[in-house]
Amino acid sequence: MNTQTKNSKLAKMAMLVAVSIVLVALIHLPILPMVPFLEYDPADIPILIGTFAFGPAAGVVLTLVTAILQGVTVSASSGAYGILMHVIATSALVLVAGLTYARNKTKKTAILGLVLGTLAMVLIMIPANMLITTRFMGLTLEALMPFMPWIILFNFIKAGVNSIVTFLVYKRISPFLHR
Repeated sequence: MNTQTKNSKLAKMAMLVAVSIVLVALIHLPILPMVPFLEYDPADIPILIGTFAFGPAAGVVLTLVTAILQGVTVSASSGAYGILMHVIATSALVLVAGLTYARNKTKKTAILGLVLGTLAMVLIMIPANMLITTRFMGLTLEALMPFMPWIILFNFIKAGVNSIVTFLVYKRISPFLHR
């Protein structure tokens, strides 16, 4: 890959990070009254688009950069906890979706990748919440457990909505990313 191509890819990835942060600043809302502290945001849509365009490793890089920048700007109140949870959740989503899609770039593998990525995010966030949320929030595991079904549902909805939107817009956006 030549320098101009690398610079172009880097600029496009930076644009996706910026869009992700703007989306979080504009759209973040609680979707389950039982866990109002968990807010839906569409930050993962540009990250998933970048993953499909540039590969799973790029998706993880996009995740790390977005999580850190988001965590010190628009979501600063969640601090290190928010950054860590965002990195874990979104990395699981983009790695699985990206690895699946990269093998054979068809609509079928895009759907399969997004479904498997959603499931990976939901599943990885169960132990992540049990281990990390209890420590950061100063909760016992017993105090957290009544919220776990709602946390699982929240992660499923968030990853599912973001995956559906990504599927609907990716092919329209990808020509601009591949120029």
